[in-house]
Amino acid sequence: MTRRGRTMRPPLAPLLAVFLTGAVLTAPLSFSGAATAMQPGPQLPEHFQETSFARLPGWQQDDHSAALASFLRFCDPSVTLPEGPHFLRLQPDELTRLCSDARTANDGSDAAARQFFESRFTPFRNAEQGFVTGYYEPEVAASRHRTETFSVPLHKKPAGLEPVTEEIRPENWPAHLSHGRRRGKTVSELPDRGAIMDGALDDERLELVWLADPVDAYFIHVQGSARLRMTDGSVMRVGYAGKTGHPYTGIGRLLVTRGEGTPEDFTMAGLRGWLAKHPDRRDDLLRENRSYIFFREVTETGPDQGPVGAAGLPLVAGRSLAIDPEHFPYGALVFVASGFEDPDETDKEFARLLVADDTGSAIRGRARGDIFTGSGDTAGQSAGAIRHKAKFTLLVPNSRLTSRLTGSTAATD
Repeated sequence: MTRRGRTMRPPLAPLLAVFLTGAVLTAPLSFSGAATAMQPGPQLPEHFQETSFARLPGWQQDDHSAALASFLRFCDPSVTLPEGPHFLRLQPDELTRLCSDARTANDGSDAAARQFFESRFTPFRNAEQGFVTGYYEPEVAASRHRTETFSVPLHKKPAGLEPVTEEIRPENWPAHLSHGRRRGKTVSELPDRGAIMDGALDDERLELVWLADPVDAYFIHVQGSARLRMTDGSVMRVGYAGKTGHPYTGIGRLLVTRGEGTPEDFTMAGLRGWLAKHPDRRDDLLRENRSYIFFREVTETGPDQGPVGAAGLPLVAGRSLAIDPEHFPYGALVFVASGFEDPDETDKEFARLLVADDTGSAIRGRARGDIFTGSGDTAGQSAGAIRHKAKFTLLVPNSRLTSRLTGSTAATD
C-alpha cells in the first residue's frame, strides 16, 4: 500500500517534458528509417520492447474517452508538477500540440479518444513481470477535539520537517532516513512510530483530528488520505503532509514471515481481521512499521473529486496509478493488464490505460503499481483484494521518437 508524497513543483511545460518515459530509458534511442517503422536501438534495455496496440489484450475494449479525460488533467496551464526522470524531454511546442490534439479528440466519443492515443503514441511493453496492488480513500468518523471515544490522533506536520538531500545531509546521517527536522543549522532525526505512540510529540500539540480506532488511523497512514465524517456534522478531507522518513515495513509481510498465514490471507480485510483477533499484539506489531505520516486538511478539491495525489491533482478512481517516480514520471500513460476482475464489468479481466499521478513508499521498481479504486468502504474492499501479477505497457509520444531520428536517418536495407 502507499504513502503519498509531496514536493515543490516546477511549471508543467518543462515537466510533462519527461512525460511518458520512465527510467528504463537509461540511454538514448537510436532509430533509422521512418518514424512508423522505427526499431529500438542497441542501447535500449531488452526488457523494454516496442509492440503495437493490436497486440495489447483488452486495449480495444477499454473506455478510451475516460482515459483521455484523466490525461487532460495534465494539460491545464495552471498545473505544476515535480521533477521526474530526465529522458525524452518534450519541448514546449510539442506539449502544446499534444494537448491541443487531446482537447480536439475529447468530444465524448470513444473512437476519437482511441484514435488520439493510437496515432500519437507508440506502445513499449515492459517484458519484466509486474505486480499491482490497490489503494483507496478511507471514510471514517472523527472529532476535532479529544473525547473518551475519539482518542487516537492524526498529526500535523512538525515545524522544520524537510527531506534530507545530498546537499544538506549531515555527516553520519543514517542512509535509511529520508527526512529530518531542521532547527537552525542542525538537522536531526524525528521520532518513529513507536516513539510517537508513546507520546514523543504530545507537547507540540500537533493533533489535527481524533479518531476512535487505532487500526483505522493506521490504515489512513497506509493510504495517505481520508474523508472524515466529523461529529459536528461537517466533512473533512485530510491528505499527506510529510513523514518522519523512517523506512516503511509492511506488517502483513511480517506476519507471513512469522508463519501467521499466507500472502493471500493478509489482504486488507485479512489484516484487519488479524488485528481485531489479537488486540494484545496489535500495538507491538504496528510499532514495527517505523514510518509515520503527517496530515493536513485538504480544501482545494470538491466533494465529488478524489483526494490529491503526489502530482498535485485529484485522483481518478480506476484511472490513477501510483508509481515509483524513479522509474516513471508523473503524467506517464501506462496500460495495465492483470488477472483480477474489472470492477465495472463482470467476467472481464482488468485491462485499462492509467495515468501515473501518485506515488507511495511501498511502490518501488519499474514494474510496480498501485491502482486507486475510489473512496469509502466499497472502494476499500476492491483495493484490498488487488494483489496480482500484471503486464505494464508504456505509451511514448511519437514526437519524441521522431525527434530521435535527427542525425540518424540512414536508410536500412
